[in-house]
Amino acid sequence: KIEDGCNRFCSYCIIPYARGRVRSKPLVELQEELTALAGKGYGEVVLVGINLTAYGSEWGQSLCDAVETACAIPDIRRVRLGSLEPDFLTPDILKRLAVQEKLCPQFHVSLQSGCDTTLQRMNRRYTTAEYTSLCETLRRLFPACALTTDVMVGFPGENEAEFEASLNFVRQIGFAKVHVFAYSPRPGTPAARAPEQVPGSVKTVRSRRMIEACEKTREAYMDSWIGRTAGVLVETNGASCLEGYTGTYLPVRLFGTTAAAGDIVNVRLLRREDDWLIGERI
Repeated sequence: KIEDGCNRFCSYCIIPYARGRVRSKPLVELQEELTALAGKGYGEVVLVGINLTAYGSEWGQSLCDAVETACAIPDIRRVRLGSLEPDFLTPDILKRLAVQEKLCPQFHVSLQSGCDTTLQRMNRRYTTAEYTSLCETLRRLFPACALTTDVMVGFPGENEAEFEASLNFVRQIGFAKVHVFAYSPRPGTPAARAPEQVPGSVKTVRSRRMIEACEKTREAYMDSWIGRTAGVLVETNGASCLEGYTGTYLPVRLFGTTAAAGDIVNVRLLRREDDWLIGERI
């Protein structure tokens, strides 16, 4: 964890009140912590925070400084990022990130809704057009990258047309994975006091429909990797198979080979079985 707090005040979120403003871990402390982790054998680190993309903003620095610090640790082989706010990912930030070879090409870019009207009520600071442009840029700079996100259904005032717009937008982007959740009020936030609260039964139906759509885009993304090769970081070494993740955070099972947890092995991806890709070690 390299950052805490948030200055955004999205209308549904209690975090700025509960955790205060943005506070970042100094780069010297980050370097020391990562060096210690590398010394214990950890090969991949995930940089996380409440508003990760605000890292260093109080010092005139950026998330890139943290990523570059992590990538400079010799025994750290992979650096992954937690949830990102889309409007913080400027062209200059993306260009700096793109040259870091250890950075995993998987980006969890928070969406919340694919409807501009709903985004305005949420006090989110981007439009669907801007979000689309960001996804296009990420895919250009990081070919075959995985784009993942969060989507909320049943936000106060969300009517059927707004939900359909959000549903269609999610299909259009083609996310590799989506965390779908129904809006729940946080006392003390503007959204909790808003009129037109959506009934729970409607939220349930919309959640199911959104999840079904997102399962299809995930399957399509996983299938796009069949026949390709990838490095897989082994996490578990069971009696029957190895399990691990690609740099794009796809889960992989390997049969008929051995490796230690923490090893990165080259794999050809053969087929998809449920939510796993089955591969063979090269």
